Amino acid sequence: MFLSHVLFTAVIFLLHLLLTEATELPSCKESDYHFEYTDCDVLGSRWRVAIPNKPETCTGLPDPVKGTHCTFSCNDGEFLDMRTQECQKCVAGTYSLGTGVAFDEWDTLPTGFISHGISINSGYTHTNCSNSTWIPKGDYIASNTDECTSTLSYAVSLKKPGSVSFQYFYPDNHMFFEFYVQNDQCQSTESQSRWMKISESDWDYHYVQLSSGNNVLYWRTTGFSLAANTAKPVLLKNIAISGVSYTSECFHCKPGTYSDKPGAARCIPCSANSYSNKGATACQPCEADKYSGIGSGTCLQRLPCKTTDYFYTHTPCDSSGQTQLMYKWIEPKICSETVEGAVQLPASGEMMACPPCNPGFFSSNTSTCEPCPHGFYSNGTECSECPAGTEPVVGFEYKWWNKMPSNMKSSVFSSEYSSTERSTGWEVAGEYIYTTPSNQDSDYMMLTLTVPGYSLPHSLSEDNGRVQLSRITFVFETKCTADCKLYFLAGQNEWSNIVESWSGTMGKQSYSYLIKSNNTISFTWGFQRTGIFSTKNEYSSDYAKIYSVHLTNVIGGVASECRQCALAAVDSDSGCVPCPPGHYMLNGTGVCKSCPSNTIIRPEQPIGKQACIPCGPNTYSNEGRSACMSDCTLALHHEGEMLNYDFSPLANVTGFQSSPRFTSKGLQYFHHFSVALCGTENRALASCLENVTESKRDVKGYICQATVVPSEVRGQSVVSSQPFSIGESLIGVTTDFKFDDISSLDGNFPVESELPDVIFYYRSRETTQACKNGRSASIRLRCDPTVTLKNHVSLPSNCSEGTCDGCSFHFLWRSQYACPLCSERNIKEIVSACIQGIQRTTYVWQQPLRCTGGVSLPPQKISACVTLDFWLKCGVSIGTVAAILLITISCYFWKRTRKLQYKYSKLMMTAGDKECELPAADSCAIMEGEDAEDDLIYLSKKSFFTKIKSFSRERTSDGFDSVPLKSSAALEMEMN
Repeated sequence: MFLSHVLFTAVIFLLHLLLTEATELPSCKESDYHFEYTDCDVLGSRWRVAIPNKPETCTGLPDPVKGTHCTFSCNDGEFLDMRTQECQKCVAGTYSLGTGVAFDEWDTLPTGFISHGISINSGYTHTNCSNSTWIPKGDYIASNTDECTSTLSYAVSLKKPGSVSFQYFYPDNHMFFEFYVQNDQCQSTESQSRWMKISESDWDYHYVQLSSGNNVLYWRTTGFSLAANTAKPVLLKNIAISGVSYTSECFHCKPGTYSDKPGAARCIPCSANSYSNKGATACQPCEADKYSGIGSGTCLQRLPCKTTDYFYTHTPCDSSGQTQLMYKWIEPKICSETVEGAVQLPASGEMMACPPCNPGFFSSNTSTCEPCPHGFYSNGTECSECPAGTEPVVGFEYKWWNKMPSNMKSSVFSSEYSSTERSTGWEVAGEYIYTTPSNQDSDYMMLTLTVPGYSLPHSLSEDNGRVQLSRITFVFETKCTADCKLYFLAGQNEWSNIVESWSGTMGKQSYSYLIKSNNTISFTWGFQRTGIFSTKNEYSSDYAKIYSVHLTNVIGGVASECRQCALAAVDSDSGCVPCPPGHYMLNGTGVCKSCPSNTIIRPEQPIGKQACIPCGPNTYSNEGRSACMSDCTLALHHEGEMLNYDFSPLANVTGFQSSPRFTSKGLQYFHHFSVALCGTENRALASCLENVTESKRDVKGYICQATVVPSEVRGQSVVSSQPFSIGESLIGVTTDFKFDDISSLDGNFPVESELPDVIFYYRSRETTQACKNGRSASIRLRCDPTVTLKNHVSLPSNCSEGTCDGCSFHFLWRSQYACPLCSERNIKEIVSACIQGIQRTTYVWQQPLRCTGGVSLPPQKISACVTLDFWLKCGVSIGTVAAILLITISCYFWKRTRKLQYKYSKLMMTAGDKECELPAADSCAIMEGEDAEDDLIYLSKKSFFTKIKSFSRERTSDGFDSVPLKSSAALEMEMN
């Protein structure tokens, strides 16, 4: 490196000789050249060489000399004189950071800064972010306001460890804003320090140390205001970087600033009604008919004063209870009273009666309102001690505005003027507090109420199920001719989360907000007449008024009433005790009565029987009687049958998303829902977290929603913002399509089977401008044995975001676990054929299957049996025997009939003989010693088979036929 410098110097010297020989050039003057250092070698050495301002204009340049060591630097307010290589102080009217650079003018993007916009949905080419860049605005630079990611970067090489500092204004939590540094090893600052905090004042200051070497600074923003409202930009100014190489000159102060002493590190802004030009050592006052703001380079003509240039207020009450009506010009005053047509400031001093003191205060001897001592209460006149058995209900209730409360402050935010110069944003006016006219219509008129914390009264028992720690209620009114807006914010500082906003003229109305965490200690009302910057001041007559503010359960508050305590069985150390869980208090007696079974206690005022709220169908009260719950089981009568359900497999916290949606810019986003369907008191809660800002707001309950954007910002997979609760309490489990004024949109989920859908109904008490009664939700569980996933949740077809009005949400959850438990009636018996003496009985589920869990299928049953061949043989044998028996019986009766006929014929033949004389038997061929046939058949006792044999015989045993002979009578009859 050193040799290259020598060669470079030698070449310059030779060229100088050649030029001298070729032509005779004049000798160089000090104004014809300047000095520069060569690059540093490995030893940290360098050379100072003279460089002509214009080539071939002069000769006789100074010879190169050894320069200062590369680690050499000057202090703030100094510069390196290259001729003497020593540090010198900057003259008045200029400034220097020594080893640093500053950027305080933003008419254009300074050299070295790069700004570009990209889409955080890199997979979607239709998102155009080419114009989403940081825009210089004169005194500051402003970020984008859309949903693209806009990056401002600056690369700098530090010769020694240094720092970067800047001022920023970050008012909107719908913006993602981070600042980080990458060094020459591409290592970034830790992610925890990247998140920028919401601004607590007009401009916040940020400082980061830098290591030596190459550093790249990044300021990155992304808007997440997916609604119609546009997020407010992040503003940057006064960026200063130290640790860079030397500076060989001082910079002139910009217009509107000055430095009156040598060695200034920064220039001082001019005060109001003065101005300065570039490089000024002092500011000049404006002419009488002109004015200027702080740090202004010019003066503007004063316009005639109007009625909107002043406001009215009241003096403190005097000893006689009187106050004076006072008129004051808005500061800083920019109008003229002497111009033709100007209005004059009305005369002050009109005496008026003082308004009463606010509840909890009393009028002292000095005619000021003082708070009542602890244990006392008042309606604004005098303090009274709470009776025995009662306690004061502490809080703050402001409904008379003679003096700004001590825990309230008024301020104005303007990008042009500091809040220290302008603090009359809100003024008291007896019956209300109102916004005063502003210098610029785009100013924010801020009113902030700060409290130390909250504590429930002794008469209210602490319970984890209680969702309300405190409540703030205020009555307001706005009147606007342009696009004015009133914001209400709540959190840890005045630029906290935006809770609600109102646009345009709003009639007198009340708004309430539930406070659930002790972290919420600041409340801010911000009024802006228009979002478009203008110096014309056209809408100063627009205003916002707040008539009353009531905040409950505040530590250090005052009391306007006393609450009855329960009658304790024994003396208690605390002056007041609550009723036991599940009990309400009889009004004015302190006697506690038990609520009916399966009811909860109204958290706001547990007095009177109306404090007992019955739980909805198929729910039960928790141990503290503060919430209704479901143990995920259900017994339901349906068409004469008892259906038993067990939703325990669905009880775990489940997340699902809506279909993808796109903004006008092409940004893809989802609505992410988190559901905790049911469970016991110690169940896991559904949670929706915001990870855009450092506040990390976390909303918990049965159902909540957050807006999720797939992101590649900082390597995180998603960006979640705008969380809110849909259901904090379970109000009922039923099959009815409508319950407690909540409809489950039966038309959007047509019935598909004979089994009824089981519907869980939820409600959230947090109200908004659109949802005056809070939000509600219904989850319809439908039996579907084909669904194996637990999170198969669908949204209404005509309401792709789960809601059609933003207040009522509806979901259909298909699952096999939404089916009733299986029982014996769902089992079918199948008996197999008898095979080889074995018969099997199998049990299967009846189809279509509409149950889950419950009883199990019985095991297969095996039994012995007889085959069909055996029974066929038995049948043939029995049939044969039966046939033989029938034939035998038939022959028997036939033979008997013949013998009877024979006897009858024989009797007829002997009918002519004497009465009672038997005829002689006429027979032939009857052998001697052989009995007559009648005797053989009827008289002799033979065996059954012998008789059968004799019946069927046609011949005698000797071969002769036995022929009956006719009697003489018969023969005679035949002859006749």
